[in-house]
Amino acid sequence: MDKIAILDFGGQYAHLIANRIRRLGVYSEIYDSTTPASALRFCKGIILSGGPNSVYEKGAPTCDPDIFKLNIPVLGICYGHQLLVHLLGGKVKSSGTKEYGHAQISISRNVGVLKFMGDEQTVWMSHGDEVTLLPPGMEIIGKTEDCSSAAIADEHRRFFGVQFHIEVTHTPNGTKMLENFIEVCGAEKEWNLKEYIEQLKMNIQKEVRNRKVFMLVSGGVDSSVAFALLQKTLGVNNVYGLFVDTGLMRENEAKEVRDSMEKAGFKNLHIEDASKDFFAALKGVVLPEKKRIIIGDTFLEVQKRVLKKMKLNPKDWMLGQGTIYPDTIESGGTKHAAKIKTHHNRVPQIEEMIKKGLIIEPLKEFYKDEVRIVGEKIGLEKSLIWRHPFPGPGLGVRVLCAKKAELPSTWKVTEKKINEHLKAKKDGLKAHLLPVQSVGVQGDSRSYKNPVVVCGEAPWDRLNAVSTRITNQFSAVNRVVFSVSPDEISKIEFVGPSFMTPERVKLLQRADAIVKEFCVKKGLYNDVWQFPVILIPVRINSRAGETVVLRPVCSEEAMTANFYEMDFALLRKLGDLLMAVKGVSAVLYDITHKPPGTIEWE
Repeated sequence: MDKIAILDFGGQYAHLIANRIRRLGVYSEIYDSTTPASALRFCKGIILSGGPNSVYEKGAPTCDPDIFKLNIPVLGICYGHQLLVHLLGGKVKSSGTKEYGHAQISISRNVGVLKFMGDEQTVWMSHGDEVTLLPPGMEIIGKTEDCSSAAIADEHRRFFGVQFHIEVTHTPNGTKMLENFIEVCGAEKEWNLKEYIEQLKMNIQKEVRNRKVFMLVSGGVDSSVAFALLQKTLGVNNVYGLFVDTGLMRENEAKEVRDSMEKAGFKNLHIEDASKDFFAALKGVVLPEKKRIIIGDTFLEVQKRVLKKMKLNPKDWMLGQGTIYPDTIESGGTKHAAKIKTHHNRVPQIEEMIKKGLIIEPLKEFYKDEVRIVGEKIGLEKSLIWRHPFPGPGLGVRVLCAKKAELPSTWKVTEKKINEHLKAKKDGLKAHLLPVQSVGVQGDSRSYKNPVVVCGEAPWDRLNAVSTRITNQFSAVNRVVFSVSPDEISKIEFVGPSFMTPERVKLLQRADAIVKEFCVKKGLYNDVWQFPVILIPVRINSRAGETVVLRPVCSEEAMTANFYEMDFALLRKLGDLLMAVKGVSAVLYDITHKPPGTIEWE
């Protein structure tokens, strides 16, 4: 079978590229970046993935330069684009302007990956470095306003490089660009998911051997598909499901999970109320990473307790998880990946158990869109498969905690400069820094910075542009939100110290339930891929309570996302419903793409 090799330089991108190529029907395999050229000589093509490093830094990941002597087509994407140039004798340096989000590329020649792409394309950027000198034989075939060498080509040697990410859905014609590269490689379309599922089942049987599986089930897409796949492969009596009610779930979540799982025909499902355990463990904790690790550890403690209560011998059982590839990548789980956040299923205890062969994760190489296809192939109900994703830590990562206001020492200067920028651009908006921090992903690396709230009247296209400009040009900021209510902001106060308490969680559960009911009633539920609702310890215009942030996004695989442009009339109605809830001080709307802002705030 023909194969495209992908060299992994960190971040999520190697597996995202593999995902896209497999969906085009071509087999792809991921290799460590240090793989010798001799091991790749029978591949039809080689792709150098993106990554969080700079090629000119000491110790930056590289590859065997002899791959360029194999007479095989090579495509470099983002970091891979820069490495291609660097290794062939060109130059790369830090750019004056960082680019995150959408950009327009002007195409001068329709060759290689840009064949049939016309004069201009919308692409997705995420970089802070740029090519300043091309190697011999290379020419520029595309550029953006801020990047003069956004696409390059050496047609004779069949080497191509793009600064943007063609593997993400936010480059609308990115799949066609990958298909163009496959055509250059001459690779046959011989791969299909159905055959891969059969291989997956054989892998499960081989890994489990004569043991049984104790599966942690959340009721979400990933764990439901993993649970069903394990039961269909190993038999119902050999797979036991445990749903842990952490107290951090949505309103009435435990009952809804039980009902939906029973309706879908799942057997051997036990629900354990462990809310007291989680609130006790999280008492006084504010740092996002510490919260995530505590939640992951507490899951394990509860699982062990239930195992003991049921008098099951731990030696006879493996722990099953619905882990998917983004969980591993964002937790810094591959050689060159930067840690964005530790997922609850990637805490140190779990990593040790994985090394000992005590955990099975049948979907760990998959992205969300692939998981849903697997779910459909094995016969799961669509109501389970297309449910909005919900994080394992639940509302534990949507209730922001802080002991004091968090603002950079230069926040007044930054806020002033942002407002001068908005005035110069005639955006008609006023900006304020919020005294809390959220997690972001900039240049494929983790950031922990302050959001900016803008207020005023503006259409979505202008708000979109404003958000991109602010996060690109002001390094102290990684997220932009729009004020739904109030229309104008005169005063912002930190509410705290604020910790994880049942009262705060209950307030967010109510707000989240209102949002979900509204989306279903107004026919918006299927338009949105995921709709996090966040509670931040901020009071606006002296109105009592805390602030609710709405974060609806459109995505397929969770590694990149666009914020959802809700109809303004509907958004105002939703804002009014939330403002009627006792304890809600204001309602904000997150208008940040991923990157630079992660989908979740923690």
